[in-house]
Amino acid sequence: MKAFYAAEQKRHDPKMFLSSGAQQPNPEQPERVERLLSGAKAAGCTVERPRNHGLGPVAAVHTPEYLDFLEHIFVRWQRIEGASQEVIPNIHPLARDGAYPASAVGQAGYHMADTACPISAETWDSVLWSAWSAVEAAEAVMGGAPSAYALCRPPGHHAFADVAGGFCFVNNSAVAAQALRKQAARVAILDVDLHHGNGTQGIFYARGDVLTVSLHADPVRFYPFFWGHADERGEGPGLGYNLNLPLARKSGDAAFLEALDVAFRRIRAFAPEALVVALGLDAFEGDPFGGLSVSTPGFSRIGEAIAGLGLPTVIVQEGGYLCDALGDNLTAFLTGFGGKHRVG
Repeated sequence: MKAFYAAEQKRHDPKMFLSSGAQQPNPEQPERVERLLSGAKAAGCTVERPRNHGLGPVAAVHTPEYLDFLEHIFVRWQRIEGASQEVIPNIHPLARDGAYPASAVGQAGYHMADTACPISAETWDSVLWSAWSAVEAAEAVMGGAPSAYALCRPPGHHAFADVAGGFCFVNNSAVAAQALRKQAARVAILDVDLHHGNGTQGIFYARGDVLTVSLHADPVRFYPFFWGHADERGEGPGLGYNLNLPLARKSGDAAFLEALDVAFRRIRAFAPEALVVALGLDAFEGDPFGGLSVSTPGFSRIGEAIAGLGLPTVIVQEGGYLCDALGDNLTAFLTGFGGKHRVG
């Protein structure tokens, strides 16, 4: 299987975030890349550099207002006397359908959902190369490869069309799905990250051409809290095209695989022509976030089960944080997937 990654993706190096009101080191560290690269190579992947695809694929799912903000906010922020070294919001609107602020501080609050996505001088470049890795993987699959892996870092599934959040800026899984729509009439996104893919859900919530399915820790007491509940089914033309499968905290392999069977029934009923897997490895029992309890062999079984759908598949890296088994978990998933699915 081909894997796509650009070294520029390591330049984004966030320093902190707030967790339960306390300042903590940001866990979305560049070191994640080295662990994931090792895991991909151990699974037999050949790593290639993506091309520069320009803003087009990103602008297909994000608003121009938001992309202009991401590109220029750091320089604007530095003009503020006494401002922090990274762009971090300190105010948020109660509603987002009114006036758009002119100030950098107001726009940061408008476009950034939380403190987990600080923006530095290198963020915009890293974000673009992360998205282009997803585009390149989608193009490989459209070119005939049965599957491809995009090592996307920063991750993306918490990013809405015009809002960053949860370490995410551009929604790489949504970018890949929209790219696949050039050839596929219907695309399914299966999100297996520990956290609900709220941004992905939001982008496609009123659309019937992209099915969104997410397995995740129950958000009633877990990030992202306000999205990911079982009664969220889509709206308008998208009603019935969103499925959330929240899992009880500490659910392990058996519960996860049982929920996957439910996800597969919905995906098969949608009859997609291509699949995007939003691959979070933070459901691991030893991940620092500690929400679910999937084992390393469990990731192999998950990969094998997903491959059983027999669909052209783009695997997009989402979460999975620094622990000794991070690379091994990726190897397990890709090996399980490749054992069931013809390797491309």
